[in-house]
Amino acid sequence: MKAYTNGKTITPIAFIKTDFNEKFGIPRQSGRVPSLYGEVVFLPKFNNIDFIKGLENFSHLWLVFDFSKVEKEPSSATVRPPRLGGNTKVGVFATRSPFRPNRLGLSSCKLEKIKYDNNQLSLIVSGIDLLNDTPIYDIKPYLPTSDCHTDAIGGFADEFSSHKLQVVCDEQLLSIVKPEKRQALLDCIAEDPRPSYQNDQRIYGFAFAGVNVKFTIKDNTATILQIEKQ
Repeated sequence: MKAYTNGKTITPIAFIKTDFNEKFGIPRQSGRVPSLYGEVVFLPKFNNIDFIKGLENFSHLWLVFDFSKVEKEPSSATVRPPRLGGNTKVGVFATRSPFRPNRLGLSSCKLEKIKYDNNQLSLIVSGIDLLNDTPIYDIKPYLPTSDCHTDAIGGFADEFSSHKLQVVCDEQLLSIVKPEKRQALLDCIAEDPRPSYQNDQRIYGFAFAGVNVKFTIKDNTATILQIEKQ
């Protein structure tokens, strides 16, 4: 994985380990599901505690990452955000679309713990919205005095910021999921992973934390039909 800045090649400093190996089901933005955890594992060149000295004094981080699963080059200056029904075009720089000229993403997460086990440095973070093995190009501390703008306007995204589904799941089904992963699974489905133009009762599904999950949605309620171990 390579990117370029000022004519120089930049390469990952780390990769993040998460419970998602496919795009569908991942929260659309970081911070939407605080119960989702990930682990940022540093590559050998940066596997040195000196690189993060002082980071423990910050509660949140910015992760600069690569939309590494996006293979095709963007062919247009506009995209069709799923939240706008897939029909309305807006400029790519007015969205968080992964189909961007440089494929770079920015994600805010909470720093839960710094690990240094068996000579391997890593960061445990929460509120993530990233695929497993996503390359991380940079890490920066989140500064509440400058990064939080209380008077900010969120454009078309504001319309959907409070949308949540009620999730119904039989306890016996849910018991198949690891106890520490159950709330995160329910929270991800509550985020309604469907594009806005899909408002039917088809069966949806995704893989998460070693299980395959299937569910339907009707009248703002998601009902989990099946959970099976992979």
